[in-house]
Amino acid sequence: MKSILITGCSSGIGLCAAETLHKRGYQVFATARKDQDLEKLAQLGVESIRMEMEDSASIKHGLEKVLAKTDGTLDALFNNAGFAQAGAVEDLTRDMMRKQFEANVFGPMELINLVIPVMRKQGYGRIIQNTSILGIVAMPYRGAYNASKFALEGFTNTLRQELRNTSIFVSIIAPGPIHSNFRKNALQHYQDNVQHKNSIHKERYQKMEQYFFNLASKRSFTAGPEAVTKQLIHALESKRPKIRYYVTFSAHLFAFLRRILPDSAIDFLMDRINRSEM
Repeated sequence: MKSILITGCSSGIGLCAAETLHKRGYQVFATARKDQDLEKLAQLGVESIRMEMEDSASIKHGLEKVLAKTDGTLDALFNNAGFAQAGAVEDLTRDMMRKQFEANVFGPMELINLVIPVMRKQGYGRIIQNTSILGIVAMPYRGAYNASKFALEGFTNTLRQELRNTSIFVSIIAPGPIHSNFRKNALQHYQDNVQHKNSIHKERYQKMEQYFFNLASKRSFTAGPEAVTKQLIHALESKRPKIRYYVTFSAHLFAFLRRILPDSAIDFLMDRINRSEM
């Protein structure tokens, strides 16, 4: 039975991955922060672990609980936890940026640094990072999230190079829009933190609020979380896992456009898309 630690399993991608891999025969350790989410995971038959990615002590304690149940081994880590802080760059505070990076970058980095010695000792392992197409191309009013995902991409690319001559494989999954509570949570962070009522971007913010609420109905370019899980399984089980997996048509499209178009053309396209969605 292969063991895997999956972060951010309260809903969406993490929950789908935990449930699917459990049914597939994996020993799944699924993390969440809230009691009700931990109970929901336990009911699915997976090991639920409390872990807060902004808290070093929580990360260390959570991993210790996992290793205590696996005799000190871990076959795979899927770093999925994170959130999006929406808002124009000029409306973002240092504290907002700090929280975004603590959850999306520093937490995953710290967990990886704790896991690598375990995988080196056992002689193998898989590390899969869930980034985003917005770690490859930037979109207006997502500055904090864009920056965190660009940072995670750079960190992961470097990690892969440093582990090249080992049996620890590193892969990136870069999804486009996925059906989940992600945007609902992003809207809540925006409403709690951004001084949107007094911003020069007030009108755009009002349209953005409608976009966050209504995105789930735009099924033409939004995939279900099972699309990410499918790629995750390949990254876990293939003898030669891919370096990068794109999920959704829009992710494939913009990854291609990023390679062939100049920045000015990408800026024009993202502005048009942003305006049409808002």
